[in-house]
Amino acid sequence: MRLVFAGTPEPAAVALERLIASEHVVEAVITRPDARKGRGRSLHPSPVKEVALNSGIEVYTPTTLKENGEIRAALREISPQAIPVVAYGNLIPADMLDIPEHGWINLHFSLLPRWRGAAPVQAAIAAGDVDTGATTFRIDEGLDTGPILGHIHAEIRPRDTADDLLTRLATSGAELLVETMTGLERGESTPVAQPPEGTYAGKITSADARVSWESEAAAIDRQIRAHTPAPGAWTTLCGERIKLGPVEPCERAGLSPGQVSVGKGEVVVGTRGGAVRLGTIQPPGKKMMPAPDWARGIHGANGNGKELVFE
Repeated sequence: MRLVFAGTPEPAAVALERLIASEHVVEAVITRPDARKGRGRSLHPSPVKEVALNSGIEVYTPTTLKENGEIRAALREISPQAIPVVAYGNLIPADMLDIPEHGWINLHFSLLPRWRGAAPVQAAIAAGDVDTGATTFRIDEGLDTGPILGHIHAEIRPRDTADDLLTRLATSGAELLVETMTGLERGESTPVAQPPEGTYAGKITSADARVSWESEAAAIDRQIRAHTPAPGAWTTLCGERIKLGPVEPCERAGLSPGQVSVGKGEVVVGTRGGAVRLGTIQPPGKKMMPAPDWARGIHGANGNGKELVFE
């Protein structure tokens, strides 16, 4: 099948590579414009653009698809039979949805209608879901509400971070996307309408990743794993922001929420219910380090009676 692919980050690049290796033909790629990164703020192409250029595929990088005559003309000239989409990051205008014969087909990393929206993987982990997956569906004018073409299930493991889970889903989801394209080409895919009800996972902000020590230990554990590696869970100590790696719930009596206890080879923090043992921690201006190493570097930490309390 003749395709144009739309996507931007690494999970989308995994899907693009799998489509390129399949029997389908990727004629062109649409991705977000180059972004500034690093200390020098130099421009860097998206992972999808890198894959496309390395494969000799034409790349379009519009800032927006709205009222973009150039991209509409290009798509009509290519006349793709379908446009698979993975985490593209731009809204598809209604007048463009019918350009390809089989529509724009989105690979979404949840079992729809569970967790529609921008951050389904993070939401599933934070909510304590034990089962998730990936879904392919035809994009309509709603938010992840189009008819479903296929899905796969995946277990959420007890210590999964968002990166762990998304890495697995990117690989299995890429296979699902190829199967969906093949099914459409052969006339074997039957779209199934979604129920109108669903849960939503909005775009994550840095504020969402701030740990509230008034929460239960299990909820804090899930919140931190859901925001690892990005945007990164954090707390404050004496007004300074500190980034936290994954933690482990544990039993420790007598600690109030946020109170830090430094023991032999461990750092434990109290919560509203139970406690958590810190794994890694990143103080301001430093690299991520084991929590006990951080604690040894704090002047007076449990040495002269000075109490440490995360805020």
